[in-house]
This record gives sequence, structure tokens and C-alpha cells, in this order.
Amino acid sequence: MNTFLVGIANFSWSDLFIPHISWLEKLGRPFMVYLFLAICLRLSRKREIAQATMFDFLVILLISNVVQNAIIGNDNSLLGAFAGSIVLLALSYSFDRLTATNKKARIFLEGKPVLLIKNGVFEHHKMEKWGVSKNDLLSAVRKQGMICTFDVAYGILEVDGSISIIKKGETSGDPDCLPEFG
Repeated sequence: MNTFLVGIANFSWSDLFIPHISWLEKLGRPFMVYLFLAICLRLSRKREIAQATMFDFLVILLISNVVQNAIIGNDNSLLGAFAGSIVLLALSYSFDRLTATNKKARIFLEGKPVLLIKNGVFEHHKMEKWGVSKNDLLSAVRKQGMICTFDVAYGILEVDGSISIIKKGETSGDPDCLPEFG
């Protein structure tokens, strides 16, 4: 019981709550790491993000561990962790709002959908550029219950990495929800 009381008496409440680095550094570190990772992920291929394999997941976990010290610095305080978390959440919210309201920002930050099949014809140079295999496209076609690519009006690589397949004859007029393709 005495060691417990001695432990409580020697406990440093300021170490628990107060960061050991400046507030400017505490807020600037997650900001810079977030921007760096956002740029890296934006430059990576769309399919790789959406179709994450076990190895991709492992890389994401390891990256989070690698950048941890860059985000928190030499500080393990609760207030420092809360401040860093608030910066990351504010950045995420800001980019979400910006891309929802500004078309140029959305295209710059997220990219454009890519037309991979038009009227049953594969766009092989776009498939190669974006790392989409013929097997990926055929799988997407089959998931729509189709067995013939001739029946595909459009195959679109969406900005989130998914593939949308639109069957021929599914429209009653001019398509008005097709994106501007990149």
C-alpha cells in the first residue's frame, strides 16, 4: 500500500497533459505529414488504393508506424495527442468540404474517372496507364451478370478505384450522369 501512495505522490500530472514541444511544432507536424501522405496517395494508382491486398494493408500499417514519430515528435502527452488528432480531423474535413464544393479542387485532389470500355471495346492504353488488367475488367462485367463484353456500353474506372459497368440498352435517353473522362 505504501508503494502505491509513493507512486501517486511522484506521479507527474504535467507530463500526462502538457506537451514537451512547442504548440506550433505540435500542430505543424501532423499538418505536414498529412499533406505529404495525401500527395503520395494521390500520385499512386487508383486501382491500388481501392483493391488493397494484404500486402497493401501491411504497407499502410507500417507507414503509420514510420510516420508516428514525425507526427507526435518527442511528446507523449494527452493534450499533444488531442491537438494532433484535431489537426488531422480538421484537414480531412477541410479537404472533404473543398472537394464537395470546388470542381477544380476535386479534380486536382481526387482525379477524374477514366473510360476503360466503350461500346464493348477495351481502351488498352488507359488500362495499362492505370494498372487495370483485362481480368479486372472482365470480373467487373461478370459481377453485373453479363457474359459478353459486346453488351457493355461503358466501363469506367471511378476515382475511388472501383469499376462501374453500364450495359447497353439500359438508358432511355442521352446519358446525363456520365462524368467528364480523364
